[in-house]
Amino acid sequence: MNLTPEQRKVRDAQRQQEASQAMKEHRANEKAFYDNFQRLKAERQAREAAEPRKTGSR
Repeated sequence: MNLTPEQRKVRDAQRQQEASQAMKEHRANEKAFYDNFQRLKAERQAREAAEPRKTGSR
């Protein structure tokens, strides 16, 4: 596929914009995952702290 220099510039700019948007979405997804993980961890720790200690084996 032979592109003119102008077409290459447009294509490269579009690819750069798409890559930038993909990274923003990836970072947002990572943050949402981490925030949810931390929330669930805190809830579990609170539940475990509220439970009476069990002695002996199961």
